[in-house]
Amino acid sequence: MKRLRIEELLQRNVWDVGKKPHIEINMDACGSCESKLCVKLCPAGCYTVVDGKVLFSYEGCLECGTCRTVCPQGAVKWSYPRSGKGVYYRFT
Repeated sequence: MKRLRIEELLQRNVWDVGKKPHIEINMDACGSCESKLCVKLCPAGCYTVVDGKVLFSYEGCLECGTCRTVCPQGAVKWSYPRSGKGVYYRFT
């Protein structure tokens, strides 16, 4: 049996994205952050830097909470998506 890379496994997941984001970012606090750990450590790649500003897209979130944990500014307000929404993991 072929071993799959993490990227291939993640592509099997399915998302039922809610209309209301389950993550809110305080952009004022985020703007003063030099380390940008959320960009470096988010396993789903939901955070990117464009023109020196952090952009966030919650639609592909894996709901791991890493961004909330690593943010040195406390700029991330994170909660689970509304019941029935979010990621559905597919391992087979």
